[in-house]
Amino acid sequence: MANLHIIDHPLIQNKLTRLRDMNTKNHNFRLLLEELTALMVYEITRNYPLREVSITTPLEKTTGMILDTSVVLVPILRAGTGMLGGVLDLIPTAKVGHIGLYRDPDTLQPVEYYAKFPKTLGDAQVILVDPMLATGGSAIVGIDILKREGARKIQFLCLVAAPEGVAAFSDVHPDVPIYAAALDRELNDHGYILPGLGDAGDRIFGT
Repeated sequence: MANLHIIDHPLIQNKLTRLRDMNTKNHNFRLLLEELTALMVYEITRNYPLREVSITTPLEKTTGMILDTSVVLVPILRAGTGMLGGVLDLIPTAKVGHIGLYRDPDTLQPVEYYAKFPKTLGDAQVILVDPMLATGGSAIVGIDILKREGARKIQFLCLVAAPEGVAAFSDVHPDVPIYAAALDRELNDHGYILPGLGDAGDRIFGT
């Protein structure tokens, strides 16, 4: 699991615990999800390239540093959209793509039904977001699609991951780092992460 990175900052762990709590209401879940995502994005962008620019303060001319890469944020529909606000709060210039997947009832494999991206995908730093890395199927197909469309620099950001999903993802995409707030114990017989936080999409949208 060399490409798994656990972000264990105290503020992140505090918010994750509140997300896990079944008593957390939908509106609080959404707010916590955005706050937690923002904290995680702060960590995963630590090594993004910078370039020097000249500016004028109210007192004098000086130089400063700004991001030297474009950023494309790609949520996996539908739960991934709950993480958008947290990223855009920190990187408001980021462009947004979307990947839509559903699970085939016979094969149980994810099937693509929608994909739309900015034209800058090939030159950008791409962040694929989905709250859960369970079996790994959706994330693997999401990365497949991004690579097919020309993405070269990709990070995958989730809240909680299962060992089974991390192993499957790492086997197929060892070049893509996974960032999570927690590596949970296991999957149950229905493919849910334990202890997990339930169905993230249902808890976001109240369905």
